[in-house]
Amino acid sequence: MNLIKQVAIVIGCLAFGELVVYLTAVKLPASIIGLILLWILLKVEWVKVESISGITDFLLKNMGIFFVPPCVAMLNYFGLLSASIVPIIVATLVSTILVIFVTGLSHQILRKKK
Repeated sequence: MNLIKQVAIVIGCLAFGELVVYLTAVKLPASIIGLILLWILLKVEWVKVESISGITDFLLKNMGIFFVPPCVAMLNYFGLLSASIVPIIVATLVSTILVIFVTGLSHQILRKKK
């Protein structure tokens, strides 16, 4: 599948997410809704993994570029961030431990059901 069709599928899912947020006032980011739609399309095999592999490989290889603007923007709020560094670190550590625990527990439960 050519690159234009691959981009159209990914952007189409994002546009659908934007439409859902606009019409329903759902409090989720449109990109998350679009990602869920793309996942559903892949699971029901309406979209084949191979049909979007070119654009997804490109995006994954260049993912670091997408983190540069938010990191630079954080420098504008350095004073606010430095004043709240302890709560930020505590929240990060607690949430990381919680995610690891829930993921491990979910994995164990699902393996037992198999």
